[in-house]
Amino acid sequence: MSINVFDGRLAVFGQLGEDAFRRLVHAFYSRVYADPLLRPMFPDDRPAAEERLSLFLMQYFGGPTTYSERRGHPRLRMRHLPFSIGQRERDAWLGHMLAAMDEVGIAEPARAAMIDYFEHAATFMINRD
Repeated sequence: MSINVFDGRLAVFGQLGEDAFRRLVHAFYSRVYADPLLRPMFPDDRPAAEERLSLFLMQYFGGPTTYSERRGHPRLRMRHLPFSIGQRERDAWLGHMLAAMDEVGIAEPARAAMIDYFEHAATFMINRD
C-alpha cells in the first residue's frame, strides 16, 4: 500500500494508537540509556523524557496535539544543538529506534512511514562532521 506523507502520518496514529507509541518509546529509551555513546545526551529524568517523546511522536503521526499544547513548537534542531551529533550518533540513535520498532511489532503501512521519518529526522540532527 502506498501512502503519501501527510496521509501516512494520519494513518500511523490510527493504526497504532497511544499504547503502541508509549511501548515504542519505552523500548527505545531502554536501549539508549544502556548505550555509552548516546546516554550522556539524554536527561536523567527518564520518565519525563519518555513522556515528551511519546507525545511528540503521537502528534507528529496524526494523534492529539498535546505535545504542542504543553511545549510549543518542537524546534527539534534547536533543542539538539547543545549536543555533538555526528554520523556515529545518528546511526546509533536510528539503530535503537528501528530495534524498538521491531520489538514492539510495528507493522506496515505504519512501519514504512515511521522509518522514512526517523531516517530523515536522524540525519537532520547531525551538527558536526
